[in-house]
Amino acid sequence: MKFSKTALLALLSIILALTALTGCAGSGAKADEPFKIAVIPVQTEGQLGEAMKKLQTILSDALDREVEISDYPDYNGVVEAMNFGHVDMAFFGPLTYVVAHHKSGAEAIVVQLVKGKPLYYSYIITHKDNPWNSLDELFADPGAVSFAFGDPSSTSGSLVPGVELKARGVLVSETESKLKEVRYTGSHDITAIAVQNKDVDAGAIDSAIYDNLVEQGTIDGNQFKVIWQSEELYQYPWAVKKGMDAELIKKLQDTFVSITDESILSGFGISGFAPTSNEDYESIRVVAEKEGRLE
Repeated sequence: MKFSKTALLALLSIILALTALTGCAGSGAKADEPFKIAVIPVQTEGQLGEAMKKLQTILSDALDREVEISDYPDYNGVVEAMNFGHVDMAFFGPLTYVVAHHKSGAEAIVVQLVKGKPLYYSYIITHKDNPWNSLDELFADPGAVSFAFGDPSSTSGSLVPGVELKARGVLVSETESKLKEVRYTGSHDITAIAVQNKDVDAGAIDSAIYDNLVEQGTIDGNQFKVIWQSEELYQYPWAVKKGMDAELIKKLQDTFVSITDESILSGFGISGFAPTSNEDYESIRVVAEKEGRLE
């Protein structure tokens, strides 16, 4: 059977049109899927759960799409969820963000603000009844001291205070130290409660989360002493997977920045959100690389 040139051109046009329609249908189907967000377990107590529910609703309305926000049991689980493409966005600590960017190209787009600034500190706290008022005093007899870190992948609860303890010669690694006991609680609030209950002598915690736990009444601030404070650290980012559409990124940034709901802000212990980028985490990247966290 022979076809005229005109017929062949018409057939080709139909095939191209069908291909274009199929592509559009595929894009539409993807947009109909839930937008999935993973969150690190910075706290197990307090108002964060309710804050995330409200945030989920706000984002769903803004994107005109179902949004699912899921708490993960540990920090590394959120990194792996991003690495394997199981989520579209994640709430990271600075260290976990740097690791996720290194492994899968995750991109920070929004940062938290505390008192209007994207900064916080690592604290080392002890119970007020203890005699120590400095790390020199605390580690005068390291073999008698029990110490709590948060999650091993926490910036302020592990990485930064760990560097300080290593510099003082009392910590070698996660499994080796000169201390009586080293434990990893998994979250900042559990560390604070362990110190308040005198289950450990001292512990490392995020300064902003510490202040928020006191404000919410989860812990009694009168029962603590801050005996060490790190240099300024850049705050926690919200990051998206590599290659996300620029228009969607802008919509996400605009939505976060516009949030004024006090129940959301207080749940995270912050004053607001601002746009950010990967370059803002260079100082943490340098420390992470030096500590062998980016292998």
